[in-house]
Amino acid sequence: MGSLSKAIMNYKNHLKLGYNIIEHKRKLVATSLNSAKFREYMKSLESFNYSVGIIPPGFEHRADKISELFYGTPELDWLVCWTNNVSDPFQQLNVGDRIEILDL
Repeated sequence: MGSLSKAIMNYKNHLKLGYNIIEHKRKLVATSLNSAKFREYMKSLESFNYSVGIIPPGFEHRADKISELFYGTPELDWLVCWTNNVSDPFQQLNVGDRIEILDL
């Protein structure tokens, strides 16, 4: 089995919105980022309303726990980061920060 086939077989993205094969650190990796379906899905999120939340103590730097708190699942951690333009949750998402929570 070739490297490309292995990358696809090992693809475990919970979004399942199409995929691209990219090279990362000299290895082929499957990712949803920039696939046509992913871009379409992300564009659709722009039409959602949002609420403003405050990060409580114990949830700082934890997009997964914030996702669980507001959405009922830790799997939307990426959405918390994307909505709030967070590139590094370990440096951002501090106690008391106001964040936008999409009304899904």
